[in-house]
Amino acid sequence: MHEFNEPELIDMVNYQEQLMRKHTKDEKTGLYFHGWDEKGEMPWVNPATNTAPEIWGRSLGWYGLAVIDMIDLLPEDHPKRVEWIGVIQDLVVALSKYQDELTGLWYQVVDKGDREDNWLGSSASSLFIYTIAKAVTNKYVDPQYAEVAKRGFQGLLKYKIEETDHSVVIKDICIGTSIGVYDYYVNRERSENDLHGAGAFIFACMEMEKLNDQS
Repeated sequence: MHEFNEPELIDMVNYQEQLMRKHTKDEKTGLYFHGWDEKGEMPWVNPATNTAPEIWGRSLGWYGLAVIDMIDLLPEDHPKRVEWIGVIQDLVVALSKYQDELTGLWYQVVDKGDREDNWLGSSASSLFIYTIAKAVTNKYVDPQYAEVAKRGFQGLLKYKIEETDHSVVIKDICIGTSIGVYDYYVNRERSENDLHGAGAFIFACMEMEKLNDQS
């Protein structure tokens, strides 16, 4: 957009985000469903809303990362800046409510942590930590949310990361995943050091370093 002086691309991104928020936000939780089918024909669709039936962690994590990074790309006087900062503020509050009390992490299906077969995902947790930490560092949210990011990061290190003499192993990374029903998500294969999780963990590490430097 900036590199090639094509401001119309900013308008396109704005429109796409607006559509996503309009059609996938769950007003009950403040989180976002994994997708939306305009025609309501997909086998997974919720017929009342045409949304996906579940809130899948990693897709929600990438949404938060995308929005908070897009704020950086907007001109200072762009009207969307205030709107998107508001989106991040609401998302940080909502995510904080679903953080696991014991581990500081987040579940594969974010709002159903009370189910025995649900599990804590490292890639989603990493992306949430990134978004929350950056929101604090950029002063979009109250400094109290730094503790949410710190608890999450410590949980990652304690429960999902194994260090050996030669490498770091990131556990419980959900493999590539489409839209489905609850059983589909919780039965997805988990991998180690898959790029879906490795990249997300690196993002989290980078933003936590900034947050800690600011403390």
